[in-house]
This record gives sequence, C-alpha cells and structure tokens, in this order.
Amino acid sequence: MKYTEALSKAWSELDNIAKGRSHEVKFLNDNYTVDPGNRVILSLSCNVPAKDYLGILILHYIIKRLRGMPSIKGEWISFRELSGAEGYYNTFKKRVIDVIKRKYGERPDGILQLTERFNAKRSPLADVGVLVETFEEIPILITLWRGDEEFGPEANVLFD
Repeated sequence: MKYTEALSKAWSELDNIAKGRSHEVKFLNDNYTVDPGNRVILSLSCNVPAKDYLGILILHYIIKRLRGMPSIKGEWISFRELSGAEGYYNTFKKRVIDVIKRKYGERPDGILQLTERFNAKRSPLADVGVLVETFEEIPILITLWRGDEEFGPEANVLFD
C-alpha cells in the first residue's frame, strides 16, 4: 500500500509548524528520531527507517503535540465516539478490534503479556483490561470480555 501522499502532506505540515527542527518520539517500546530536513524517521533501537504507516502516525502525533494536545481526562470513549471517526469505524473494527478478539478471545489473559512487552498496566475494567501508553500522554485501553454459553467473547479499544 502506498502512503506517499499522506507522508508528503504530514512532512509539509510539520515543516510549516516546526521549521525544520528535529524531534524525538517514544512510540510503544521504541524511540524514534525525526529529521524533517532529510524527511527521515529513524528507529533508535535498530537504526533503521520507520515503516511508512508508522511514520504517518509519528508525524501526526508530533503535529498535534506542537499545536496543543488535549489533556488526559480519565474518561474512556470508543472509536465511534472520536470526532471525525464515524466513516472509519468498520475498517478500525476489522483491522484492530476483530484481530484482538481473534487472538485473545478464547484466552483473554494472554493479552497481559503486553504489560511486559510495552510496559503497560493492567486495568480493572472488563474481565481483562490493559492500559497501554502508545505515545507520551496518549493512553489506550484494551478491554476483553470472556464469552459464555449465550455470548461469545468481546473486545474493544478505548481512548481517553
């Protein structure tokens, strides 16, 4: 899949805001350096360029951070409740929620391995919940509910 146009727009937007200044960003369990002059995002753990889809996320995060990040409120909402996300829900569900449910639905405790891999925290919400800080000050909450005789397992990803 080509991400050329999205990357180009994000780089231009970042350049308009930050005027070529470099940045360091922590994303999950890796640190990245962002060099707008050369339009390179480099993983510091393995010294290779970030995949394009990660680069887009990283650039959008930096842009939002520079413009002003909303504060964390401790109020969890679903993807459907995010502003502007309505038309993307089915894709999000298919690529994220359904994948989590397929992988962990029958064994929800398996998701607790994220607490070690990504320095995440267990949450008391749901049968099994994991709080992951994706970017600095951008937590997500992954919730899993065990199935029973009437209903199959359920999963969701919530945002602060």
